[in-house]
Amino acid sequence: MSPTDSLQETQAKMQEYIDNQVKLGWLINRKVRQVEIYRQGKSVEVIESPTELSGEDILQGFILDLQIVWE
Repeated sequence: MSPTDSLQETQAKMQEYIDNQVKLGWLINRKVRQVEIYRQGKSVEVIESPTELSGEDILQGFILDLQIVWE
């Protein structure tokens, strides 16, 4: 999420991606150190200050290190 992005607009965009068959999406909000995880067919999961994100079964073996994002 860019500093100029609206949270509501970005959440709507993420939901649109999921509605259009994207299987996994991360909304990373640096301002509050929070990540919203979007998955098809599931409720949005919100996590606080994670150190990493997993590509789960969609991007097997992929790990996004968030340490540099939070700095």
